Amino acid sequence: MMSRSLVFALVGALSPLTPLSPLHAQGTAPLGAGSVRPGIEVLLTDSMHLIRGKRVGLLTNHSGRDRKGTSTIDLLFKAPGVKLTALFGPEHGLRGVAQAGEKVASAVDAATGVPIYSLFGDVAVPTPAMLKDVDVLVYDIQDVGARVYTFEWTLADMAAAAGKTVIVLDRPNPIRADRVEGNILDPKFSSLVGRHPVALRYGLTPGELMRYVVGAGLIKADIKVVPMQGYRRSMWFDETGIPRVNPSPNLRTADSELLYPGTVFFEGTSVTEGRGTEDPFTLIGASWMSDAGAIAAELNALKIPGVHFDSTARTIEAGYKFAGQTIPMLKVRVTDRNAVKPVDMGVRMLRAIYARHPKDFTWKVSSIDRLAGTDKLRTAVEQGTV
Repeated sequence: MMSRSLVFALVGALSPLTPLSPLHAQGTAPLGAGSVRPGIEVLLTDSMHLIRGKRVGLLTNHSGRDRKGTSTIDLLFKAPGVKLTALFGPEHGLRGVAQAGEKVASAVDAATGVPIYSLFGDVAVPTPAMLKDVDVLVYDIQDVGARVYTFEWTLADMAAAAGKTVIVLDRPNPIRADRVEGNILDPKFSSLVGRHPVALRYGLTPGELMRYVVGAGLIKADIKVVPMQGYRRSMWFDETGIPRVNPSPNLRTADSELLYPGTVFFEGTSVTEGRGTEDPFTLIGASWMSDAGAIAAELNALKIPGVHFDSTARTIEAGYKFAGQTIPMLKVRVTDRNAVKPVDMGVRMLRAIYARHPKDFTWKVSSIDRLAGTDKLRTAVEQGTV
């Protein structure tokens, strides 16, 4: 296990975030399990004064919707006294179908005629021309509670650059907002997969994270948050009553979202993180990992909380690592989601595979260091100090 003096200690991460904890309950009593109202619904019933009479630019994607499945685009386009003048799309695009890292072009929304400006292509923040008909910006995207997810940092970059009020419509942290795990990002490794110094599993809702980065002086921005109603920090997403939508193309299950803060490390290695299989981030493997059964047994012997490892094989789809090959893999099964510590699990998996295959296991150095927010993870795995 990695030394607490190294990377994956909590580093007191929770303490500066604690004052943000009441955000979800402002002015409301919990509604009970299965009755959480997301920020978009609260905006339309209780907080329309924030956008009434204004020209609105909306940063959203397919996950921005109410509990009935109506998109936030349609809700704001039809809202009385509001003029939706611009749409902004993050990584994966407005419809959430582009693959990770794939550039997305700007376009016009066929249903509304509103221009769509991609913030994951030629530009990363709105230009003055994109904002000329915008009075206020609104954000509504379901995140996954992991620092390496790009949506929140697209929001933070936009808020810092736009010079306009940004209204965040809050949503649940699907892997619980009362769990913090992993290292604090070293600013030397700042990127769109980790812009500011927060923990890898940061234990905040989108609105709370933005309040934190502003309150800590990490960006200068005018942020207003429309909180949820009925949300409790200990909730898993399936306890909120909000229908689940895949937040991005390769996070297809609740288990993959929970494991993601740990298995995402494999993106920065010669091991596949499971893209090109039916359940990425729960399946990890490589063509040279013929001893997957022994690795699974070794990991199970560590009694890593809340998970069990099986050996299996999958044929990888075109366009991904090991495309067209049937390769040995580890399948990570969640046995107790309340016990899982995905970051620690991911570190142990890295070490187990590296130790058996030090020649075949290679790093994409800039990628792994950005994902980890440090170079100490990579060196600790190599040196066996984890």
